[in-house]
Amino acid sequence: MNAVVIAVAIMLGLSLMRINVVLSLVLGGIVGGVVGGLSLTASIEAFNGGLGGGATVALSYALLGAFAVAIEKSGLPDLLAAKVHALLGRQSSAREVARIKYLLLSLTLLISVCSQNLVPVHIAFIPMLIPPLLHLLHELRLDRRLIACILTFGLTMPYMILPIGFGGIFMNEILLKQLQANGLSGIDSGMIPAAMAIPVAGMVMGLLIAVFYTYRKPRDYTLEALDDPGHPLPESVVTGAAPASGKSLMPLLAIVLAFAVQLTTESIVAGALVGYLVFLVGGVFSLKESNDVVINGMKLMAQIGFVMIAASGFSEVIKATGDIGTLVDTSAAWIGNNQALAAFAMLGIGLLITMGIGSSFSTVPIIAAVYVPLALQLGFSPLAIIALVGTAGALGDAGSPASDSTLGPTMGLNADGQHDHIWDSVVPTFIHYNIPLIIFGWLAAMWL
Repeated sequence: MNAVVIAVAIMLGLSLMRINVVLSLVLGGIVGGVVGGLSLTASIEAFNGGLGGGATVALSYALLGAFAVAIEKSGLPDLLAAKVHALLGRQSSAREVARIKYLLLSLTLLISVCSQNLVPVHIAFIPMLIPPLLHLLHELRLDRRLIACILTFGLTMPYMILPIGFGGIFMNEILLKQLQANGLSGIDSGMIPAAMAIPVAGMVMGLLIAVFYTYRKPRDYTLEALDDPGHPLPESVVTGAAPASGKSLMPLLAIVLAFAVQLTTESIVAGALVGYLVFLVGGVFSLKESNDVVINGMKLMAQIGFVMIAASGFSEVIKATGDIGTLVDTSAAWIGNNQALAAFAMLGIGLLITMGIGSSFSTVPIIAAVYVPLALQLGFSPLAIIALVGTAGALGDAGSPASDSTLGPTMGLNADGQHDHIWDSVVPTFIHYNIPLIIFGWLAAMWL
């Protein structure tokens, strides 16, 4: 049995049984390594050897967390929650409440999308913004699985088609360079959005299904959990009053400068650092408090950092087995010269790998080395190859237990302990995004 399949199956199985994701990654990776022919010692060494790559990502998230905590201290998230809460309190008819509901959903989607480019804090905004809104979600009787789907869409879709922020990294620094390095000539960065438009359309369809069909019915949560002293609501949400900040321009200035620095330096971390310094110089928090802001940012992102580190170790083990290439070769021998089967097989393998690694950014370099020569041999066009590799890399990012695109929403929605990571974040996003991505990615490969 292929080690990649075994490792991913164990990781997913343990996660579905509510075993901690970090432990699931460790056990799945080590068992997969042994199945792939490595000794137990070699499997553990490979896992340990891969932890360093995840540490870099974890450190980046810690800095983004500090920027997010600075935004929280400015009062901006509480102000938004208070305004929406006050607006809801003035409404009475079902039609007006429905209007507020879709306004809230639209704002959540917009903020989520902007977190990937305009305000490059990635998932760090979620624990700042979502917990103050949980009371509103309860009053509106909104299903939190719908919010998870909206957040995950906003975290995943932009990097697939918008070449700014995280999208600039994925499309230009990873996807384009890996395609060119593995023999796909005559392509440029302008071709990637065109190739990825059809797969992204599949994600849009999945989002619409989640909003208007799957999770349209009201769902009730326990109000006592929301009022638990361990999860106090901001006073601004309770009273509807604006936070007494007196520095309302600081968040806007920090966001604008962070975005400008990001575009100039092509460094998300540099942009977040500049935003943090603007808050410090602007007096949102004192120099004495600055250390606490950074520490709280690290605490905020600690769980995700550990998952990313474990996922990096998992990735190293399955690469060390050599069974990724074996899996592709076996599939190639099975499909022969059938383009339709080849496209489906490549997307399926991409889903399998990304579900285990939890990162499309890390998956593309692994699969491009074998996908590009195989696709060229089968006669796929350059646009079709871009769509295949890009979609195969993105597949699973939305529905993986180890992905920050699902961990982030859970971190905010489970602030009162009423949102399960696997069944309320991973499974819903897998159904609504990964299945359409396979279908629309296959259509793109066949049509382009």
